[in-house]
Amino acid sequence: MAKPTGFIDYQRQEPPKRPIQERIQDFKEFEALLPVEEIQRQAARCMDCGIPFCHAYGCPLFNQIPDWNDMVYRNHWRRALDLLHATNNFPEVTGRVCPAPCETACTLAINQPAVTIKHLELQIVERGWQEGWIQPEISPFQSSKRVAIVGSGPAGLAAAQQLARKGHAVTVFERANRIGGLLRYGIPDFKLEKWIIDRRLAQMKQEGVIFETGVDAGVDISLRYMQRTFNAILLTTGATVPRDLQIPGRELAGIHPAVDFLTQQNKSLAGDKIAPESIISARGKKVVVLGGGDTGADCVGTCRRQGAQHITQIELLPQPPPTRHPYNPWPTWPNILRSSSSHEEGCQRLWSILTKVFVGTDRIEKIRAVRLEWSETDVNGRREFREIPGSEFELETNLALLALGFLHPEHGPLIQAANVALNQVGNVVIDENYMSSVPGIFAAGDSVLGPSLIVKVIYQGRQAAEGIDRYLKL
Repeated sequence: MAKPTGFIDYQRQEPPKRPIQERIQDFKEFEALLPVEEIQRQAARCMDCGIPFCHAYGCPLFNQIPDWNDMVYRNHWRRALDLLHATNNFPEVTGRVCPAPCETACTLAINQPAVTIKHLELQIVERGWQEGWIQPEISPFQSSKRVAIVGSGPAGLAAAQQLARKGHAVTVFERANRIGGLLRYGIPDFKLEKWIIDRRLAQMKQEGVIFETGVDAGVDISLRYMQRTFNAILLTTGATVPRDLQIPGRELAGIHPAVDFLTQQNKSLAGDKIAPESIISARGKKVVVLGGGDTGADCVGTCRRQGAQHITQIELLPQPPPTRHPYNPWPTWPNILRSSSSHEEGCQRLWSILTKVFVGTDRIEKIRAVRLEWSETDVNGRREFREIPGSEFELETNLALLALGFLHPEHGPLIQAANVALNQVGNVVIDENYMSSVPGIFAAGDSVLGPSLIVKVIYQGRQAAEGIDRYLKL
């Protein structure tokens, strides 16, 4: 363990952020690294808690958190990096965008601020890149087996790297013009600059992974061709079907799924040309973001940087409490009020709001909504709502972004041709080896879980690689 009295001697220190008025002028990352001396003090706060709930309960990747905290405190950075990479292929990504369930499960978090686990993770991997410790891990032998991976999000990339390191020939097919999936197009650059992805992709290419972009599997290449050419196929297409809001006025111009808005902004920053008639811009507009989650917050930050006149974010659910509810004890994920960096940059937030009608002629001009009253949480954690009579109101807007979450993978030509079994919500059904109902076709990530956390899909990608490797050795 680190310093026995560290959690008593030192207070939690957050990483520094660029001033708001500076960072909203560009899409560069807003968070910096703590000095080395300070991050070692933060590592010293990791206590001898007996059962490390951060590792055993909080982290879906089962990261060896207490071990690499101890190594950082003792200045054994390279050993810390080895421990980190033992369970996580992309700590430079999770150290930036993971919601850190490990921290809310930290034993110290029972009555004190948790250890800064997420930032420690980021510091370790960035030290590794800086020192040149992160090099391609090329397999000493090559098998005769070929694996096709459809989709290049975190699940697909994790599986690709693991399989390549086992000596298999791996080809990743991506229908977009760049590799990265949700990492590339769903996360704003101010949270994850894309050179960070490219740096890791360069390593994977040297390890033997082949990337094919602009290929829509099931359309540009048939499933039959893939089954003839490859010994196994892994579907990591994500849960890309957005949840819509089919209410009167939905057909009006100026109403867009959040993913379309965020993707377009990221493509623009990457240098892609956007047709003028297709541009979705918040500049000078009154924006309403429907949905109070992380995607909604990403829309808020993007709108602020685009120069929106005013931003309102509305949420169906009631405002969470500032502290844990009795039905929500440690170490479960706390349903408490959180304000992201985007909210700090300027946004009106409204809770317990049900959108009823989009109002306008050809383009949206207003949103008509009603306030809700929620019942108390029952012993099963459920609540019901009713509309408050006479609480109807309108919000002026000329851009509405639907950040209502996602449903399931697209049931397009590839899924239809594969005829894999789907569950009641439309996700791919797998067995304990991550194989679908069709022999040789595997699935992992959000296409199996539905919308999930990045750490969960990386874990699934790694586990699917293990399942595929066992299958190929039969």
